[in-house]
Amino acid sequence: MTSPCARLVLVRHGQSRASVDGVVGGPRGCRGLTDLGRAQAAALATRWTGEVDLLVSSALPRALETAGLLRSAVGDPPMRVDAALNEIEPGEGDGLAWDEWARRYGWFDLAAEPDRPLSPGGESWAAFGTRAGAALAALATMDGTTVAVCHGGVIERSVSLAFGFPASTGPGALVVTPPPASVTEWRVEGEERRWRLVRYGAADPA
Repeated sequence: MTSPCARLVLVRHGQSRASVDGVVGGPRGCRGLTDLGRAQAAALATRWTGEVDLLVSSALPRALETAGLLRSAVGDPPMRVDAALNEIEPGEGDGLAWDEWARRYGWFDLAAEPDRPLSPGGESWAAFGTRAGAALAALATMDGTTVAVCHGGVIERSVSLAFGFPASTGPGALVVTPPPASVTEWRVEGEERRWRLVRYGAADPA
């Protein structure tokens, strides 16, 4: 009998309008991709080889737009939207300019205060880690190839999950944030679902 094997390919969205405009890009603040971000996603699509069984996207516009640009390149598979793959929920500060955010709420070290919400109504880093980790673990139970278009924090969390670190492990503790429109690939193998890293933050999806 063949051992179960999942190929989980995590794609970070292209350059976002929120990042260029310097605003907090939660559900209200996200305005999709810039022209460069769309070009990055289109370039990734032209380099893609092979089809996939399922395409999943976070619910944020920058990820949805990236997924739409990739869909035909990955074989036009079934697609679903999963808000559990969203970046950390900012709360009431969503959509503010970052300097206004700092004035209202102040900066703090997520690694030092992992249980502190970003702003009222938002998630803490630990809560985000638990949510994103559960979503990734569910995708890892699926045999075949799944492409998930998501965010830098979610991809960082995949490394913590693979190596068994707590959900509260601080951002940047294990890896650097992958660049826009990059590919991180995991193979999840065997009855014990062991995670093996194939590539991290790569431009080439092959």
